[in-house]
Amino acid sequence: MIYPANPKANYLAQKNAIDTAIHEVLDSGWYILGNKVKEFERDFAKYIHADHCIAVANGTDAIHLALRAIGVEAGDAVITVSNTAVATVSAIDWIGAVPVLADIDPETFTIDPSSIRRIMESELGAKVKAVIAVHLFGHPADLEELEKITGEYNLRLIEDCAQAHGARIDDKIVGSIGHVAGFSFYPTKNLGALGDGGAITTSNEAVADKVRLLQQYGWRERYISEEIGYNSRLDELQAAILQCKLEKLEENNDRRREIAAKYNADLANLPVTLPVERSRYHHVYHQYVIMVDDRDGLMDFLKQKEIFTSILYPVPIHRQKGYSERCKSLPDSLQKTEYAADHLLCLPVYPELTDNEVLQVIDGIKSFYSRD
Repeated sequence: MIYPANPKANYLAQKNAIDTAIHEVLDSGWYILGNKVKEFERDFAKYIHADHCIAVANGTDAIHLALRAIGVEAGDAVITVSNTAVATVSAIDWIGAVPVLADIDPETFTIDPSSIRRIMESELGAKVKAVIAVHLFGHPADLEELEKITGEYNLRLIEDCAQAHGARIDDKIVGSIGHVAGFSFYPTKNLGALGDGGAITTSNEAVADKVRLLQQYGWRERYISEEIGYNSRLDELQAAILQCKLEKLEENNDRRREIAAKYNADLANLPVTLPVERSRYHHVYHQYVIMVDDRDGLMDFLKQKEIFTSILYPVPIHRQKGYSERCKSLPDSLQKTEYAADHLLCLPVYPELTDNEVLQVIDGIKSFYSRD
């Protein structure tokens, strides 16, 4: 069987190094906020080209604490997209802020800067304090244009890098461009833990200091809370695992790009819309996403061949019962988002996928379209 993602295969590919790192932590007797966390924070900050990295419990916490650290409060509004993991919007809602949803660029599936501008020119713009740009599927959002718009309106720019570890625009790596960035290390990510994990990166000293206070009860001195804080800590075991995997991240991203190139070449003449990689952008293919008309038919056909695909995300957040009344948007402004949600399909793309398995996926899709 070919799965959409396979975190176990990623573990097995580095099993000896990971097992050794785990046993080092177990033998050390120090399991929370020890040297492994400090080493990972140091090395990940260096990789991202950011001055600071603060490791936290998960990606949702990363966005939540980043928002609080830049001063977003209850009653403020934050612009983001509806075609994202619900975590992005949930983090806004936790604060009591209002998620304002912009439409997407239909080629990259990332936030459309012109949609942000329309929001800022409307009555919704008055309370907007920040923009969260989600680098969806591994392709960076248009950060150059977003920096212009957020600068013009004096907004904070947050990068949601949960699906884009290692993605770049020219030589600038995502997570180093906005005011602050959040990462997830969920097991299926390009850089995945063997459990939950997250991190915040920034080169702003004040923001980093605020995050460190917030992540552990508002403590600067143990047991003394300077302000209300939370409990969001990456544990030593996950830090040790991530440290091992970080060494292979670029190599693994290259393999994802190699698989994507094979898909691009062999699916080019079929009635499917292939993913775009913009000039000067470095896509890391957390997902390889095609757009198809008969999505259910193709999914079922491939499933019969034991090739499993996925949909990220089948229901945009503004359509979901839990959030539909908590989000705002301009009338009829999310049409591209809704079209994408109804047509996109994620093919298997992970570093341990073999060349033969890639060919099986390609042959399966070709067979579907050659049935007549």
